[in-house]
Amino acid sequence: MPLNKENVYRKELAKLSEIFKDVEEPKRQLVEGLIQDAAFLLAENTALKELLSQTGMVKIHPKNPEMQKPVEASKQYLKNVNSYAVIIKTLNGVLMKGVIEVDDDLDEFE
Repeated sequence: MPLNKENVYRKELAKLSEIFKDVEEPKRQLVEGLIQDAAFLLAENTALKELLSQTGMVKIHPKNPEMQKPVEASKQYLKNVNSYAVIIKTLNGVLMKGVIEVDDDLDEFE
């Protein structure tokens, strides 16, 4: 059953918003656009992945297998994955800034 991009977007937006609900308001407002972009990219890639499952990521010439060409959708998929990863890393950095590290017993050995 194909996934609806809008449903994927809303689900991811809700998930990320829930994760950031306890972040200080100014920081949350600052990353609001990144949260929306992450949800958008995930939804787009869900649709692209569905398409690529049918077409494959590379077109191979039927008579000459050495002749190969990437499918345009695969190029976009990879760009989106990279952008999504950068956004998630950035968002995670914002989350980690508010975490207080708990001392552990290994600190005594430093």
